[in-house]
Amino acid sequence: MIEEQATVVSIDDDNVTVTSNIKSACGGCQQVDNCGSGQVAKAFPQKKLSLTLKSSLALELGDNVVLGLNESALLHSAWQVYLWPLIGLLLASWAGEWLVINGILGHEIFAIALGLIGGFLGFSLAKKQQIKSATCAKLAPKIIRRESQNIPITQIND
Repeated sequence: MIEEQATVVSIDDDNVTVTSNIKSACGGCQQVDNCGSGQVAKAFPQKKLSLTLKSSLALELGDNVVLGLNESALLHSAWQVYLWPLIGLLLASWAGEWLVINGILGHEIFAIALGLIGGFLGFSLAKKQQIKSATCAKLAPKIIRRESQNIPITQIND
């Protein structure tokens, strides 16, 4: 599970709206003061992401919660989005080149066009698989738990 902390800002029946700061990929290392990318990341204000999720937990406004995203579903989705177009491009390009070598197609531009069509078909297949409701449900973030509240200690008696 990929986890992220968020704060509850609104509650409406089972729907809970949470906000989380979008963290920059840059700015977390020790070289942030000496790095140009780190300086650019510090120059821009942090943005907030708001999500409305269903939850059966007993939450109150201001509670800190942990959101979870299924790693395997995310990796499977990334595999489909990146590799299906690439596989389509390579297979169709290979087939187009084979057709040119064997004299079925007259010019290599047709092999290039066939490769582009294969890449587009791979992209269309990946897009179709991502739109399925089962895939969307697996990729939806969920509220896993409420963060434990720290109790401030004002006085310690022996």
